[in-house]
Parts: sequence; structure tokens; C-alpha cells
Amino acid sequence: MTDAPPVDPLVIFTPSGRRGRVPAGTPVLTAARQLGVDLDSVCGGRGICSRCQIAPSFGEFSKHGVVSSPEALSEWNRVEQRYKDKRGLIDGRRLGCQATIQGDVVIDVPPESQVHRQIVRKRAEARDITLDPAIRLHFVEVAEPDMHHPSGDLERLCAALAEQWGVEGATATLPLLHRLQKALREGEWKVTAAVHTPAEGAPPRILEVWPGLREKPVWGAAIDLGSTTIACHLANLQTGEVGASGGVMNPQIRFGEDLMSRVSYSMMNPGGAEEMTKAVRKALADLLAETAKEAGAEPADILETVIVCNPVMHHLVLGIDPVELGWAPFALTTSDAISCGAAELSLDIHPDAQVYLLPCIAGHVGADAAAVALSESPHTSEDLVLIVDVGTNAEIQLGDKHRVLACSSPTGPAFEGAQISSGQRAAAGAVERVRIDPATREPRFRIIGQEAWSDEAGFDASRITGICGSGIIEILAEMRMAGVIDEDGVIGSAEQVGSSRCVADGRTWAYVLHDGRAEGGPLVSVTQNDVRAIQLAKAALTAGAQLLMDRMEVETVDRVVLAGAFGAHISPLHALVLGMIPDCAVDKVTSAGNAAGTGARIALLNRGARREIEQVVRRIEKIETAIEPRFQEHFVGAMAIPHKTAAYPQLAKVATLPSVTWGGGGGGGAEGGGRRRRRRG
Repeated sequence: MTDAPPVDPLVIFTPSGRRGRVPAGTPVLTAARQLGVDLDSVCGGRGICSRCQIAPSFGEFSKHGVVSSPEALSEWNRVEQRYKDKRGLIDGRRLGCQATIQGDVVIDVPPESQVHRQIVRKRAEARDITLDPAIRLHFVEVAEPDMHHPSGDLERLCAALAEQWGVEGATATLPLLHRLQKALREGEWKVTAAVHTPAEGAPPRILEVWPGLREKPVWGAAIDLGSTTIACHLANLQTGEVGASGGVMNPQIRFGEDLMSRVSYSMMNPGGAEEMTKAVRKALADLLAETAKEAGAEPADILETVIVCNPVMHHLVLGIDPVELGWAPFALTTSDAISCGAAELSLDIHPDAQVYLLPCIAGHVGADAAAVALSESPHTSEDLVLIVDVGTNAEIQLGDKHRVLACSSPTGPAFEGAQISSGQRAAAGAVERVRIDPATREPRFRIIGQEAWSDEAGFDASRITGICGSGIIEILAEMRMAGVIDEDGVIGSAEQVGSSRCVADGRTWAYVLHDGRAEGGPLVSVTQNDVRAIQLAKAALTAGAQLLMDRMEVETVDRVVLAGAFGAHISPLHALVLGMIPDCAVDKVTSAGNAAGTGARIALLNRGARREIEQVVRRIEKIETAIEPRFQEHFVGAMAIPHKTAAYPQLAKVATLPSVTWGGGGGGGAEGGGRRRRRRG
């Protein structure tokens, strides 16, 4: 009896989710190219350009079913050491052209190593906000010291604030006292004081003093800390204007694409929570510095930060192990709003800067959902509104001025391009819009970075790289409207559909959107597995919404709001065709853009809004999808496109869905099979 041949190592790349087995000894750069991973290199693998830097992740990754150990990569070599000595290399980084794969491994490709870098589409939405910040600047004239009436500089500064501005009972920290005497004397007893008063009647605290009249603005940062992306809006605390916005990928992706994977990583790996906390805090500090630079400011000019995030990110950024969020009853350490110093979170901004985290609603419905509620105000709505914040973990709210319900649905990363054969993050070259002719089944599409469509003059096909989330939703919905896929999501064969774009893919079929292989470009197609991944994601989303409708005892909603950076780019018609949301008139489906970011900005610029949302979240009723008995029933029905049992009369007014069926076996594979259902008369 002969021994079975050894199994090649499994390599998993994040954030793309691409995976595959490669022979032991394969360079990481080679493996990345073979698997279609976006890893840069311009020096031909000679260890000169450093564009192929990668960050291996070690530990037990239960979602992937692998244990990634340091021995999974070859030892550090002299080329890497030479580069580190000359130019520097971040600790933990390796050069993809030098490190070879020796065992199962999880490898993160950082943003700077990606050819097509993620476009974090979280801009600041235009919004009228009543300006009442917690931090105000006060120019004061302070009495000079007098031997006959001895008092300290701080006491005389506080007296001036009380007399000239009505700021009573101000206090200061020890670091401020170190700077106070110098500032007073440089300003000839005239200074500008930054005073933090978190709420009306709360004790004020002096954060900084500058000699004379400070004419430069002071800044506040509103941060939407998502599981996939982090967005930062820097606002002038005196005018409310947004001076700069920035975004980065959340580096925690390498520990798990979804939240439960990160909780699992913390459970399985001693010190895992601390590792993830360190990674996200560094990303926040770097993003704040980068955004400040864009605004023409220094990080020390940022005096306050408001953070909104889901419960797992909430715990990790605070340095709290999220393990209790991994199982029922999903207990938060605290659901109340939190105020702390920026230095406690290792944010390298003003040393006395303050941080405010909005309250969480429940164990799976976090401060980001609270921020959406602050932005969209379902609790004051006259009509029944469904608000869906689409992301790796979708937060859903349903309500009006009488009652508001909320839940969270684990949609996973498929909507954002992960685990899709041609999927990628939103970056230049990604297909974002698709139309398919229902008669010919021929597609036309548009990619990020070009205005022209693929059938128009000036379109450069050589720039196509893959397909992003909004493109995936549109192509599947278009395939359904064109009869390429049936209600169950099965792709028909070329003979059944009448299009050579349907090609055999093992025992199933795939639809080819673009084939650039002859010119050295990519094959961009939709496989049966891709359709299933999107069906699973959208079914979770729809099932969550239907649970809320059950609890509210309604069968329809008056309007739907799509929130989130990704939600802002979803076509309402295509979302309805796919069944991502309950049936609704198309013109009643709108986008709120990055509503969580807007809510964070409202809380940053209006301290009264903080008190408002702290009261509102106590009235929101939380539904836990994980323990609801009807969730699975709704999930199964929502797997169909748009739905197996729910009627979509409003959708039927604007779109015709062919009544076809290609068979549960994927159309019979390359051999054909399946049948066409007769059209209803």
C-alpha cells in the first residue's frame, strides 16, 4: 500500500478572499498572480521595488479551516534584510517575491501593495446641521499676577472665562498646566482657550490655550469604523464645514472578513483580540494624520473625535475582548455612550483630545445603527420607513413616529466583491454598471474611472479588471430580466438561453461579461457559485427585513432607504429585481449615502444630538435574528429571485421577469438539459 501524495499548501489572500492550493516552495507573488490576486510588482521579483509587500497572519482561522503558522512561509532571507536595512520594512511584513509558501497560510495584501487600490466611497453628505459643538474657542484677557492678591495662573484664567464668557467652574489637566504659563506670557496675558463642555450644564474642561487670538481652525473627526472600510470626515468645529474626507480598508480583514470570524479568531488565538485592537488603532491614527494633512492641519489640531461602529468593532477599538458577542445572549460590556481620552485609544492627535462613541442598540446592532437613526430619524417619520444599511453585516430598521424596530443580518462580504470569481473591491477598472439586452442577451457595461459605456466610442477595454459589488447586483438582476437565470438562480445553457455567452463551467454554466484573455486581460464572468453567494447574502438581508415586518404586523412598507457607502451605489430597480428589499414602488426607494457617517458628523457638531440619540436607542426594540424561529423560513423563501412566495406587484409595474426554469442541476451542465416553462397567459 503506497502513501497518499502530500496535499499542496492552501493559501488564502485577504481582502480579496481568493484562495487556492499551490506547490510548496511557490513564491507568494507567483501564487497571487496564479489566483488573480491584486499584488503589485514592477521589479520582476528581484526585491528592489518593495511593491509586493504582504502581511502574513498567523493563528487558527476557523472560518477558513486552516491553522496559519510562521513556518508556513520560508525563512527571512538576505534580500529582505538588505531592503529593510536600506529603506525600512514594517515589522511583520514580507516581500512577496522572496517569501515562498511552505504550508497553509493566510496572507493580507495591504492597500499600498494593491495595483488597483480600493476606492472607499464614503463621502460627506451635504446636510444642514445646527452647530453646537462640545468644544468652543474663547479669546480672553487674563489678569496679570499680583503679589498683593496672590493666585495661580489657572485660577485667573478660569475667572476670566467665567467673567467674559460665562464659562463657570472650568478645570484643566496636568499636561495643560505644563503649557499654561508659557502661553500666557507669550500672549501678553491674552490667550485663546479651547473649552470642552460635553453637555449643557456639564463641567467644562480646558483642553488647550494658545498665545493671543488663534485664527487657525480647530478640528473634529467623525469616524465610521466599519468591518470592511474606515471613513473619516474632518470638520471645522467653528464653522461645521468638512475640510477633508479620507478612507482606508480596515486592516482587521486579514483576521476575518466578517465579524464572527474575528470573534472566532479572538477565541482561538491567545492575544488575538489585542492584536486586532492594535491593528485598528494604528489604522485610525494613520487615517487621522492623512486626513489632517489633506485639510492643511496638524493632527494636534484635532480636539475631538466621534466614532460609530458595530458592536464587535466597538469592543475591539476600546480594547475589550468581543468573545461574549460570539454566542447568546450576545452580551455587550456596555451599551451606553462612552467618553474617553484619545490617548487612551492610542490616537496620535491632540494629547487632551476627547473621544465620544455613540451608544449601541443591542449585541448585534451597534453604534453605527444608532448613527443611522440619528441621521434618518425613523422615530419621527410620519410614514413607515425601512432603512437598510448594506454592508458585510447589514443593520435594518423599520419604524415611524410610533414605534421603531431594529435587527442585524449577517450578509457576509459577497456584496462587496469578496468570494466572487471575478469580484473585487470598488477600484478603477471594476465593472459597476451593467445592462443586458433581453432579446440578444448581449451586455453593455461601465467601469469605475471611465464615463463611456463598453459599446460607446472612447471606452478602453484594456482597463477592465473585474466586477465590484454594485456591478454584481446589476448583472444578476439583468440576467434575471433577460432570462439568463431563472427564479431559482440557475444559469441556463447556451442552447436554452440562446447565447454563446453561456459557457460550460464544470457541471454548471457561467455567463461571460467580458473576455480579455487574448489581449492579456481578465475573463470577467458570473459562475453558478457566484449566483449562489449573492443569493445567500440577499436572502439574509431580506429575511431580516421580513422579521421586522412580522413583528410590526405589516405586509408592506411605505418607503425604503438604502444606506451605507455601498448602498449609495445600488440601483433601486436592480435591488428590487434581485429581491434585496421587500416590494416597494421604485420611486420610493432612495439612497441616504453614508448615513452612519452623517450621524457621526451630526453628533460631532451638535452635542444636543448626542443626548437625543442616547434617549432614542432606549426606545428602539431589538430583534435578534439568530434566535428568531421564522428567520430560516424567511431565508429559504428569499433565496429565489426576487422571492419564492412574497408578491412583488410594484416591481411588476416596471419590470418583466421571464417565466423560465433551467432545472435545479444548473441546467444540466455542459450536456444541456432543463426545460422552458410555458409563459403564463
